[in-house]
Amino acid sequence: MGIVTAVSTWLIPCFILIVLVVATWKRVPTYEMFVEGGKEGVSMAFSLLPFLVGMIVSIAILRSSGALEAFINLITPFLVQIGIPPDIIPLALVRPISGTAALGMTTELIQTHDPDSFIGRLASTMQGSTDTTLYILTVYFGAVGIRKMGYAVKVGLLADLVGIIASIIIVTLIFG
Repeated sequence: MGIVTAVSTWLIPCFILIVLVVATWKRVPTYEMFVEGGKEGVSMAFSLLPFLVGMIVSIAILRSSGALEAFINLITPFLVQIGIPPDIIPLALVRPISGTAALGMTTELIQTHDPDSFIGRLASTMQGSTDTTLYILTVYFGAVGIRKMGYAVKVGLLADLVGIIASIIIVTLIFG
């Protein structure tokens, strides 16, 4: 067993043990706190449900309406001219909305084009270089009642754009 495997195997259990020992030493009712946290987790899950359903329905409408495909067909000549494969655009557009949909698209791209292809590597890099900004803002901000999220949307989508551009540049430089 290598050192990394040993550390990764024991790190979380040791952390939990340390938390329990310190909490007991400070006379914190650990079991009661755990149960209270579980109650809050369940209520949070129920409050997130409408936001999750809304996001899932929005993604389904976008994909099944053909709007996404029409947009990609419109910009394909420009993408080909600058060396970006059009197949990657649905992933770039859906990634800020839904991690699950983006993972499905990444899996589909890898199965279609091979994991070691340019598109497979680009999809994998893009999946790891961006985040589900709109999902995070909708679900988590909505769950805690934050209504003003203008700057968070701008910064989050800008970070996603930078991640998409950086992944295209880096994969092109390394594997292109």
